[in-house]
Amino acid sequence: MLVRRITIVKKTKQPVYHYKNYVLLFIFIFFTSLKLSAQRIPVLNQIDLPHNYYYRELYLPQLTSGPSAVCWSPDGKFLVYSMNGSLWKQQPGTETALQLTDGNGYDYQPDFNPDGKQIIFVRYNGVSIELMLLDIESGNVITLTNNKAVNLEPRFSPDGKSIAFVSTNNTGHFLLYTAKFDNNRLTGISCITPDRKSSTKRYYYSAFDHAINPVWSKDGKEIYCISNREIAHGTGDIISINPATDSMEVIRHEETQWDTRPDISPDGSRMVYSSYLGGNWHQLWVLPATGGYPLPITYGEYDNTYPRWRPDGNQIAFISNRNGNTSLWLLNVYDGGQKQIIANNYNYLQPHVSITICVKDENRNIIPSRICITDSHEKFYAPADTWIQADDSHYPAEQQYETHYFHSAKPFTVSIPKDKIAITVSHGPEYEIEKTEIDTRNNLTDTVFITLKKNPMPAGFGNWWSGDVHVHMNYGGHYLATPQTLIAQAKAEDLNFVYNLIVNKEQRIPDVKYFSSKPDPASDNKTILMHAQEFHTSFWGHLGILNLNDHLIIPGYAGYPQTAAASLFPNNSFIADRAHEQNALVGYAHPFEQSEIFPGQSPTLTNELPVDAALGKVDYYELVGFSDHKASEFVWYKLLNCSLHIPAAAGTDAMTNYASLRGPVGLNRVYVKEDGPLDQNKFLSDIKAGKSFVTNGPIIGFKVENKNPGDSMLINSKGQTVSYTAFLRSNVTVDSFQIIFNGEVIATHILTRTKKIADVHGQIKVTGPGWLLLRAWSPNADANLFDIYPYASTNPVYLYDGKTKSISKSSAQYFLKWIDRLETAALASTAYRNEEEKNAVLADIRNAQKFYTDCLKNATMQ
Repeated sequence: MLVRRITIVKKTKQPVYHYKNYVLLFIFIFFTSLKLSAQRIPVLNQIDLPHNYYYRELYLPQLTSGPSAVCWSPDGKFLVYSMNGSLWKQQPGTETALQLTDGNGYDYQPDFNPDGKQIIFVRYNGVSIELMLLDIESGNVITLTNNKAVNLEPRFSPDGKSIAFVSTNNTGHFLLYTAKFDNNRLTGISCITPDRKSSTKRYYYSAFDHAINPVWSKDGKEIYCISNREIAHGTGDIISINPATDSMEVIRHEETQWDTRPDISPDGSRMVYSSYLGGNWHQLWVLPATGGYPLPITYGEYDNTYPRWRPDGNQIAFISNRNGNTSLWLLNVYDGGQKQIIANNYNYLQPHVSITICVKDENRNIIPSRICITDSHEKFYAPADTWIQADDSHYPAEQQYETHYFHSAKPFTVSIPKDKIAITVSHGPEYEIEKTEIDTRNNLTDTVFITLKKNPMPAGFGNWWSGDVHVHMNYGGHYLATPQTLIAQAKAEDLNFVYNLIVNKEQRIPDVKYFSSKPDPASDNKTILMHAQEFHTSFWGHLGILNLNDHLIIPGYAGYPQTAAASLFPNNSFIADRAHEQNALVGYAHPFEQSEIFPGQSPTLTNELPVDAALGKVDYYELVGFSDHKASEFVWYKLLNCSLHIPAAAGTDAMTNYASLRGPVGLNRVYVKEDGPLDQNKFLSDIKAGKSFVTNGPIIGFKVENKNPGDSMLINSKGQTVSYTAFLRSNVTVDSFQIIFNGEVIATHILTRTKKIADVHGQIKVTGPGWLLLRAWSPNADANLFDIYPYASTNPVYLYDGKTKSISKSSAQYFLKWIDRLETAALASTAYRNEEEKNAVLADIRNAQKFYTDCLKNATMQ
C-alpha cells in the first residue's frame, strides 16, 4: 500500500461569523459557486424555471433504449419513432426497424409533413435543442433553427404550410410559437403566448406562464395546447388558441403534469390525451374536441403516454412503460385491443459490430456495475434491454454531452459503430473507476473483460454497511421501477440499504402500494430495501421518516396553497411526534442551498429545522444530500455548537425511474460498521448514535485517542492535547483533508500526488469541551462524480469536561434571528383552519426561542 507524505499545517484561528460577517461569507460562497458552475452546469441551463429536476425529466426528451415519441406516416402504413437518440421507421406487423438519422446529436419528437416527404424533429446537440428537417427520399437533414434555445414539440399544420412549436428563445420560458414553412425554411416566426408573469403562487412551477404540447385543429384554424395561465398546481389546462384572433378557450380544466400531449382525431371530433385523473399513473383518455366529459380508454398500474392517432382513425400509437422500459404499442380504438410493436432487427445507417462485455472483480467473480460506453463523437450506446440514465449536469470543458450510463449485473452484448470506443465502469466508492478504450475498426475478440479493483483500505478498517436514506423508486419518470429494479441498481452501486421514501407528486403517491414496516420481499442477505416516507411541505421543509411500524402519515403534505392542505398545520414538529409514536426516525431532508442559510437575507427561509432540533425531535440530518453540502454543513455546525448532538446522514434523493437524474442511487450514502448479518434496526440505531460517516465518494476514517465518531470522551476543563489517526481513500480527487474543532479548521493535511490516498496521525490541542470531526472535500467538481463537488465527513467525537456544555453565542444568535423570521411568517399566515392550529405552531416556535435564549445566556464561547 502506497502511503503519501502528509504535512500538518498550523491553522490560524478563523473568524466566528457574526451577522456583520454574513455578507462577506455570502460573497465568498457566491464566487465559489461561480467557480463550481464554470465546471459543472445543469443540462440546458438556458431554461429559466425552478425545479429543473422535474421539468427536465417530465418534459424534455431523454435518451432511452426504448421508443420515446412516435408519429404515423400520412398514409398510415408505417411508424416513425425516436429511440437511442435516432429516428427509426417500422411497419406494424414486422420486426425490422430502419434507422433514419444518425447525426451529431440526439434526435427526438418526429412529426410528418402531410405530403409524406419530410419529417420535422428536434436534435439535442449538447448546448441547445434545435428544429431539424429530414428529407425522406435523400436522407438529408436541414437545420431549421439555430437560436441556441430549447425548441420542442414541432407539429405541422394540416396543410403543411405552418408549424407550431415550443421554444425558450429570448425568455428562458416554454412559450408557444408558430412559423410559416416554405421551401424548407421557417419564416414569420411568432410567439402566440407572450411572456407573462403571474401573481398566482405556484409550487414546483415558474411564476411565468408557459404553454406546451401543441397540436392543430383539423381545419388548421386553432391550436390546442396546455397552459398554466392562473393555475397554481400542475402544468395547466387543455386550451385552444386562435392565432388569428388571439382568443383562448379552456377545453378541459384538470391538473396535468408535463405529459398530457393531446392529439386530435382525423375527423376533428375528439382528442386523445394522457392523464392521471384519479390515479397514480398516466393513462389514455378521450374527450370531445370542444370540451365535455373525458373517458379513459386504457387502464393499468403504469404509464401510457404520447398518443398519436392513425390517419384512418382506427388505431392510436402510444408509448408505455408497463414492462419497465419504454415500449411502443398500438390501441384498437373500437375494441380496446393492444399490440406491442417490437423491433428485433435493426438496419443501421453506419456499420455496427456487436461485442460482449464482462465485468469481474479481482477474484474473477462477475460483479454488477455501472457502465458508460461512448464513441469518438461522445455518443452513447447501451444494450437494447437496459435503462439508459444520465447525469442532470455536465462539464463543458470536458464533455459535449452529459454522462449517460446503465447498470448491468451480468455480461452483456451491445451493438456499437466501428469506431474508437471508450468504456467507463464503476461499482461504488470503495472501488477504483476503470476506463478502457477499444477500437472496433480492428479485429478483436467477441468478449471484452474488465476487472474492477477495490481501493486498499488501512489495516483494521474492517467491513462496513452503506445505505442511502433518501430514494424515490417512482416519481413520474420515463420508466416503471419495481423493488427488483431498485435493488439491482443498489447492487450495481455496492449499496446495502435503500430507503424508498414514499411521497406525493402533486396529487399522486406512486409507490403507496409498497408501504410496509418490514423489508421488501425482494430484499436479500446483501441488500435490504425499506419503504419509508417523505413528508412534504412548501413551508416548513421536508422530513425523512424511516421505519414507520404501522402506517403512512396521510396526507403526506401541508402548506399547499389553494388546496385543502393549505394550512401551516400540521407543522413538522407535530408530524415528528406522530412518527416517533410509530418508533420511526425523523430527519431533515436535502437541507440547504447557499441562498438559504442567511436569516436576514433569504425570503424563503421558513425551514423549521432549528425549532425541531431545539425540541429534541430530529434524529438525523442529511448533511450529504440533494443540496449544497457546505451550506448544509454551515447550519449543522451551528446546531452542534448549541450542544445539539444531531448526527449526519446521507440521501441522494434519486428518482430511480428517471432517465435524467442527479444520482444514481447511493451517490450520497452513510456508512456504519458491519455487525453480523444485515440488520436494518442496527443500521438505523448506529445512524442515530452518530457511529458513521457520510460521503458522496471519498472513504474516510477518524479516531481520537481510542474513540470513534459518535463516542464521547472526558477531557481536562482547561483543554488538553489529544492524539488522532485519520485516513482517506477516494476514486476522485480530494483537495482538503481537515480536522474540525467546534466548527473551525484546527488542522489541515496537505495531500500530494494523486490526492486520493492519505494515512495520517498527529496530535492537536483542544481548548475545552466541544466536538471533533474529520472532513474531506474539494472545491472542484469531477466528471466522474455526479454531484456538485466531492465531500465526506465523519460524525463528531464529543468532548466533555464534566462541568460545562460547549455552547456558541453567535450560533444561538443565528438561530434566534432565524426563529424570529419563522414567528413573523407564522403569525402572518391566513391559511390556518382555526386558532388552535395557529397556537400550536406558535407554541413550538416560542419553546424553541426559549431554548436558544438559554443557550445565549449560558454560552461558553463566541
